[in-house]
Amino acid sequence: MKATIWHNPACGTSRKTLAILEETPGVDVTVIEYLKAPPSAEKLAQLYRDAGLTPQEGLRRKGTDADERGLPTAADATVLAAMAAEPILIERPLVETEKGVRLCRPQDKVHEIL
Repeated sequence: MKATIWHNPACGTSRKTLAILEETPGVDVTVIEYLKAPPSAEKLAQLYRDAGLTPQEGLRRKGTDADERGLPTAADATVLAAMAAEPILIERPLVETEKGVRLCRPQDKVHEIL
């Protein structure tokens, strides 16, 4: 099974999720450090749609200026554009497999798509 993780190596939850993926037999992991290679607004829209989340639910508020900018109540397109331009606004880690997409907070949520 192929799995893609949008990963931040500075994040403990992201590191724990990656470890689960790497330790699961038969999983071929692609790691994307999204702060260095941010997904497009279109890719983010697809990920959140497949995860059953709104862009606002995928917004990282801790340690960002998202609240001050009004992003939690902004239109989807506005949130997605802000995330694509400033990937620090993307809550992590997102994991995509053929079984779906999960925002893996906590990291054990990854088991739902393995």
